[in-house]
Amino acid sequence: MLNRTAAKPLNQSQVSILIEKLVLAIQKYERPIHRPEQGVKQYFNHIEQMLGLFDGNHDYSYSSHLQVFREAVQDVGVQFGPFGLDSYDEETDRPRDTVQTLSALAERIRVLTRRQKYRRVQYDQRLQAKKLQRGNRRYVDGMFTRHARLLVVRVNLYYRAAAQTRLRVEHVFRDFDDLISELRYNAIFDHEIGYVCAIEQGKYPGVRHENGDEQEGWYGRGFHAHVAFFFDGSKVRADVFKAIQIGELWQEITRGRGCYDSSNHNKEAKHGDRLGVGMVHRDDWARRERLYTVLDYLAKDDQHLRVKPAGARCLRKGTLNRVRRR
Repeated sequence: MLNRTAAKPLNQSQVSILIEKLVLAIQKYERPIHRPEQGVKQYFNHIEQMLGLFDGNHDYSYSSHLQVFREAVQDVGVQFGPFGLDSYDEETDRPRDTVQTLSALAERIRVLTRRQKYRRVQYDQRLQAKKLQRGNRRYVDGMFTRHARLLVVRVNLYYRAAAQTRLRVEHVFRDFDDLISELRYNAIFDHEIGYVCAIEQGKYPGVRHENGDEQEGWYGRGFHAHVAFFFDGSKVRADVFKAIQIGELWQEITRGRGCYDSSNHNKEAKHGDRLGVGMVHRDDWARRERLYTVLDYLAKDDQHLRVKPAGARCLRKGTLNRVRRR
């Protein structure tokens, strides 16, 4: 049942998402699990890496799915013994072998996902996303009360595939903090009046169709950030050039480990009537609504961080009364 030798090494983002998918697969079971079926067993090949996610002295906050997994592991007493994965059944006063341990772990996860507080979290996340979206709209409206035109530069900040192997979520927050510290001094951000950033996670296992063939693997960007920078539209106009400057600064901050793209490049061809970046005028309400949609994307709840430094904020905004001038 457990094929440890076949398990490919996964990075922190991949392991955390795999745990989430395991919990989601198990919570679909209505009846007690006596032996996990194929839809669940496939995830257990990475059980050693899943358990390793919670090792060490890092102070993390975990999503509800990861909390359920961690609690179930502790309740069952899962450990690696001399002969592989095992645990001890206190009810029968007998040790469990690997298959029995994984079965007990799956059943405990199923029970924990039935609790009201677990189900409540999913609802609360959707409410929080709506609240953040409303806050982003008020933030933009506040900038329009001070400026007739906003130049909106939307950049997506990623890490190269070779850098993701050892990438941890605290590295992303550190790099982004370094980027934000440049707002005060770097000439790139002259006349910058605000920003909205979302640090996210997305890299799902699945099947991709390419050239008629099915290819199984991990697709997505892992830990990454989406940022909308706002500049005084009466002072700054070259949005594509500004996006390139910010992207190159990101590459410098990450010492070449980072990469980027921008919604401003070829924006008319890519977005057409849905264009919500570039120059946006205060009285152009149709364009403002599309800008709101761009910001709504930053507050969505489907790419939330499954693991993050304790106390860290995934969605950040600048302050309205701060204006960078030269």
